[in-house]
Parts: sequence; C-alpha cells; structure tokens
Amino acid sequence: MSVQTPLVVPARHGFMSGYLEALALVERLHRLLLDVIKDEFERVGELEINPVQALLLFNVGDNEVTAGELKSRGYYQGSNVSYNLKKLVDLGYMHHQRCEIDRRSVRVRLTRRGREIRGLVNDLFSRHAEGLEARGVIDFEGLEDITASLRRMERYWADQIRYIY
Repeated sequence: MSVQTPLVVPARHGFMSGYLEALALVERLHRLLLDVIKDEFERVGELEINPVQALLLFNVGDNEVTAGELKSRGYYQGSNVSYNLKKLVDLGYMHHQRCEIDRRSVRVRLTRRGREIRGLVNDLFSRHAEGLEARGVIDFEGLEDITASLRRMERYWADQIRYIY
C-alpha cells in the first residue's frame, strides 16, 4: 500500500489556496471576456466570426504580422492561430501575402471589414473602461497594481518554461 503525499503542504496552505484561486479567476475572466464579446456581437448582429477571432483582429490592429509573431507576442498558442488567420482571410477580414524574404511565411493585415470589427471591440472596451471607472469598480492605481502583479506572474511562468529547455 502506497502513501499519498498531500497536494498542499500544510504550512503554505494559505498561499497555495490563494494561488489556485488566482489561477481559476484568470481562467474564468478570459472565458467571461469571450462571452462579453460574443454577447456584443449578437447585439449588433455580427455573427460571422467568433470572439477569439475578434480578439485576434483587435490585437493585430494596424500592424502587418505573421502567425509566428502573434504566437511569440504571447497572444495565441498552437495551431489555433493558423486556423483562425486562414478563416479570417477566407471571410475577407484580413489580407495575406507571402513574405518576400521567407516564402514559407505569410504576412497578414486587416482589411476594411477587419478594421470595422476591431472598431467594435475597441468601442466595447472603451465603454467598459469608462463604466469601471465611473462606478468606482477600480481606479487607475488599482489597475496598475493588478497589471504589475500579473506581469510578474507572467515572467515567473516564462522563466519556468525556459528553465525546462
């Protein structure tokens, strides 16, 4: 019969619980953000693309990028980027062009339709920012504190991945 090691070291139980709660909250917030975008698109009758694709358009913005650049910037993971970029090109939200230097690489940028979607998402985020501030949900300093903490966690996790390889 084997003895199981407890999942949480008792002396650090409080910190571990807080860490797990923070992880769950980050995950829930991301899913909730996608639901908020979905609801907004349903409200305005924009049903052709999904929230992940809308965020991709928002994050590309006025830039011309490759799928690899989007992944390296940390916006997207895996083959999902390539699938969504292809779909957005096929639907007319993005232009694509083979890179002159590396013919295997494709550069993409927004079309007029893509910029319209980016504008919808930007307007939604602007309304949210104004509402958060106006209702006293969070102030600028609180937002800066959250962002600084999340960046420190991001660096820690990135360092853990680099350490493995």
